[in-house]
Amino acid sequence: MKILISILILLAVALIAYNVTLIDFSEPFKGDSVVAIIGVIASLCAILLLTIFTLSKKIQDKIKDKH
Repeated sequence: MKILISILILLAVALIAYNVTLIDFSEPFKGDSVVAIIGVIASLCAILLLTIFTLSKKIQDKIKDKH
């Protein structure tokens, strides 16, 4: 499970890097730049969710160890 989460986070980081190259910084809210910004935000949300999932699994494992 840990390897899968690491791969998914790596893919999200790669998508962020790709989408940043598509953003036209002179007009970031026009045309394809908006789609790229949405892609960056979605990838950041995916990383956040995967991090929360990882932390919740660690907490769950600690609680199981106490019982």
